Amino acid sequence: MSTETADPRFDSVDDVRDRLRKVDYLSDESIAGIVYLADRLGKPILVEGPAGTGKTQLAKSVAEISGARLIRLQCYEGLDESKALYEWNYKKQLLRIQASRGESETAGWDQIEEDIFSDDFLLTRPLLEAIRAEDPVVLLIDEVDRVEVETEALLLEILSDYQVSIPELGTITARQIPMVFLTSNNTRELSEALKRRCLYLHVDYPDMEREKEIVLTRVPGVTETLADEIARIVRSIRQIELKKAPSVSETIDWARTLVLLGKDHVDADTAVGTVNILLKYQSDIAKAVKEIAAEPQAFKR
Repeated sequence: MSTETADPRFDSVDDVRDRLRKVDYLSDESIAGIVYLADRLGKPILVEGPAGTGKTQLAKSVAEISGARLIRLQCYEGLDESKALYEWNYKKQLLRIQASRGESETAGWDQIEEDIFSDDFLLTRPLLEAIRAEDPVVLLIDEVDRVEVETEALLLEILSDYQVSIPELGTITARQIPMVFLTSNNTRELSEALKRRCLYLHVDYPDMEREKEIVLTRVPGVTETLADEIARIVRSIRQIELKKAPSVSETIDWARTLVLLGKDHVDADTAVGTVNILLKYQSDIAKAVKEIAAEPQAFKR
């Protein structure tokens, strides 16, 4: 099948970036470029990077700006075909078999079997739902690195040919090519087979100016001065050796907290008193508090 989409969603890289900005997702050139290419080539995007850097939000925002329906498969250890692709409604099948006992002699088992392995008895899961959709779809396969290597095999046919093979029904091919985003927090190495099928995008923590702009865009009531201080402090905290560095979403939460507290400046006491919004491990909080105490001048105007 052709890998080009019939009706491109975006006119250019700039079009992607401008439309993402309108829904408050501030993309850089590489993010907008990969989204544009994925749309034109009909290829999935593998988005890797630290947790909380906007990987999932990218898929949601692309769905919003393209007018597509978002279908999400949340991955977890133990995810199998019955939860990702499809399963048969065994209870309904059993009832059909029991109801057919009287007619089995005349109708024959072959006819009953054909009946119970039809669409009426099929329970559609996210991957198959995306393939069968007639309306525009963005398929988000979130935190794919959480599943076992064996489970990745379920994805390969979809990612390469946009089709699903069901033994009882045959091969179901996509009616329209969905945009597919796979996100990974790098908790394990993904298979080469999966990576080969995708365009690759690494999303890291934004630089200080971009994070300041994100805060200004996403937090009503925040001043430019406060947003600048927040971006600088978060950057310095990320340079400490931590179990988990503050994510962009936690930066936004911290900014909202400071605005709610009526702060227009972050002094040392305020930073210490609210650092638990940024950090979620006590050992990390202790390190950050120690760093703040060692540089009190940084928190003075």
